[in-house]
Amino acid sequence: MKKYYFDNCKTTQPAPEVVDAMLPYLGEKFIFPANFVLGGSTAAEELETFKRTVADSIGAQPSEIHFTSSGTAANNIAIKGFLSENAKNGTHIIVSVIDYPDLLTNAAFFEKSGFEVTYLQSDDQGLIDLEQLKGSIRKDTIMMMTTFVNHTVGSIQPIKEIREILDTADHKVALHVDAGQAYGKLPIDVNELGIDLMSISAHKIHGPQGVGALFQKKGIVVGPVIHGINRIDNHQTGGISMANIAGFAKAVELTFSDLDKTISQLKELSSYLMEKIETTIPYYMLNGPKGKNRAPHNVNYSFDFIEGEAIMLMLDIAGISVATGSACASQGLKANYILMAMGRNHEQSHSSMKFTLSRYNTKEEIDYTVEKLAEIVKELRRRSPLYNGEK
Repeated sequence: MKKYYFDNCKTTQPAPEVVDAMLPYLGEKFIFPANFVLGGSTAAEELETFKRTVADSIGAQPSEIHFTSSGTAANNIAIKGFLSENAKNGTHIIVSVIDYPDLLTNAAFFEKSGFEVTYLQSDDQGLIDLEQLKGSIRKDTIMMMTTFVNHTVGSIQPIKEIREILDTADHKVALHVDAGQAYGKLPIDVNELGIDLMSISAHKIHGPQGVGALFQKKGIVVGPVIHGINRIDNHQTGGISMANIAGFAKAVELTFSDLDKTISQLKELSSYLMEKIETTIPYYMLNGPKGKNRAPHNVNYSFDFIEGEAIMLMLDIAGISVATGSACASQGLKANYILMAMGRNHEQSHSSMKFTLSRYNTKEEIDYTVEKLAEIVKELRRRSPLYNGEK
């Protein structure tokens, strides 16, 4: 059976060129970067090239790039390292109720450790309350954390406006951005946007799993979180995979060789998917914004009267991989916290389906997927005690 993969928010298929780029480092090029020995010196030069490739993609300098074992590791290094090192300047953090779990769990950790946290609210489109942000800045505020593109509904937070608000403070407030869902889907210039710390991940852009990167702006001090020997990076000590880093750099090359084309392709696919769903299946609700405030790869709908979990499982039987609101929220069947914060009720949250696209998806795959989705929705509604054939 052919597989149709629409869960690219979770991970993406590694590009064949990425796998080819990794192979030498799994064989003869196994030596870690080091001085004075030929193999180590060569590896060090290659590592610097990989850093430059990633740095160029976001307008940074190679010295501002730190390779990590994942995007989550990059988030933890940035947040824990910055807050622990700069607590003398203040112990107040700002985050939002719709941020990625990496940010929220770190906020909770520091809240238990004596920091104070302000949780910004969301509107019904998944965008944070900028007026609340303005009123939340205090003399002891040292960091604002935000998720560039929401992982559930695809809303794009206005990073530049956030930076401008933070700059109204009479002291430095660091801005940390989780860009896992934005990197490779939007143009990002860290200097233009005023970002101080930013995490990205390779496996979201057709690179390998097990490698991410942290952008640390020059002058931003981040203390050590992982202690040990410095093989490749002083923040992520120990042995990071050079093969994964090589694959990451190749994925960046492929994605950013023509980013406009990549974005245009994703927009065309998502628009096509949305049109097919809205003209084929009745009683739906789009979750998140339309147009420029939505990431080009994310499509999320709630379908009235039925459970998303059932839709997901039946689509899986048909060879189609998607995600559902309840499954995204936890390992159990809790309503998705982001949809609830946006004002959806439990039924709307549980009936939500998230389709996330990649450059490997096609319109033919979308046609098949919507055809099966329509059949499944019709059958589940036939069985549902909530549905009587009328809205």
